[in-house]
Amino acid sequence: MESWTSTPGPSRPPGSEVMGMTASAGSPSSRTVQARAAAQRRLRHQRELLRPLGWAVIAVVAATALTTPPSPGLRGTSGGVTLALIAYCAAAAVAISDGFVDRPTAVQVAVISVMGVAGVGLVALQPRGATGLAVGAAVWMAMNRLRLEWGVALSVALTAGQDVAARLGGSTAAAVLAATLVNALLGLVAYVVRASRAAQDRTELLLAELAEARDEQIRAAALAERSRLASELHDVLAHCLSGAAIQLQGARVLAARQPAGAQLQEAVQRASELVNDGLANARAAVGALRGEPLPGIADLQTLVAGFRRDLCVPAELTVGGQTRPLAAETGLLLYRGAQEALTNVARYAPGAATTVMLWYDSARICLSVENLRANPGPAEGGLPGSPGLSGVGGGQGLVGLRERLERAGGTLHAAPHLDGWRVDMEVPA
Repeated sequence: MESWTSTPGPSRPPGSEVMGMTASAGSPSSRTVQARAAAQRRLRHQRELLRPLGWAVIAVVAATALTTPPSPGLRGTSGGVTLALIAYCAAAAVAISDGFVDRPTAVQVAVISVMGVAGVGLVALQPRGATGLAVGAAVWMAMNRLRLEWGVALSVALTAGQDVAARLGGSTAAAVLAATLVNALLGLVAYVVRASRAAQDRTELLLAELAEARDEQIRAAALAERSRLASELHDVLAHCLSGAAIQLQGARVLAARQPAGAQLQEAVQRASELVNDGLANARAAVGALRGEPLPGIADLQTLVAGFRRDLCVPAELTVGGQTRPLAAETGLLLYRGAQEALTNVARYAPGAATTVMLWYDSARICLSVENLRANPGPAEGGLPGSPGLSGVGGGQGLVGLRERLERAGGTLHAAPHLDGWRVDMEVPA
């Protein structure tokens, strides 16, 4: 009898229409999918628990039919008993199979009807046996699997047929009434089990949808706050950097008109380009706050080229290992790490030959930035006597980067290496 407590398929218990509530608004959420999966697991567990009982019912009906006169045979009444017994056992075996609840409603109605009609036939042919259990099993199935109106109609019809067959076979009125009450009790219990299971499934689904709505509210609040911060950053940084860019553009024009060294003009030009890049980076930061795509591993080549062009850091990028897609947060973390390390090279070792090495390991992603001892000069694009950018910044970049890497399960190591400096970063793949 394991399939007699299966979840509603095309026919639903009261309130089970809520199970489709999320899908009407779009794709089901992860929590909704998990709630439905949990309902299916409960159903499978119940079916496994009740399957031995279903086989026990089939065995009892078969044993009763075989031991009650007229016994099964090939002709006359005995032949009828044989056909009814075979039909009932076959239909019941289909009903307790794993795939029965996934079959169309028409197939389920047909199988349950065959069970019931075969049970009524056994009662009519063997009125003195205990074959009434076959009809009771069909009533349970009808009330548990079919729509309420169909289940009630089929259960009433089968019970009426059983009563008529029993009465014509010589059963007393008390026995007929007792069989009727047993069927009514089985049908009522089947419906209660079905409604209870549906209520539990519906409750878990509503809780999942409530959790999704709460998360969505939190996400909306966070997005609103990020948008507010983005607007503030845009108003402040864009105004300051735009003003600086205009001033540097004017200085460049004046340097071109009035006598000025080529190196001064070049320095003003580079400063102007850096401010423009800073303005672009500020806009990128604002876009990140607003949920726009963030830079990642794919942008490392552009980053290195920018440092080589704007800050005269002769840097090169090498990539090793089997490349593969990375999480956005991991890619951003490595990008910021390379950016910070290259900035430090520009600050403290301008003109130093630098190598950025990205390596894809099986379990981790490694990024190293290594520079040799600086020896800047005009041939390297540096300014004679230039101190680099050592006075720029607060000196806390690597500290903050190490903290971010550790939160992501990674590591950072920075130390002198050969004739220069090396920064090694690792993050889980």
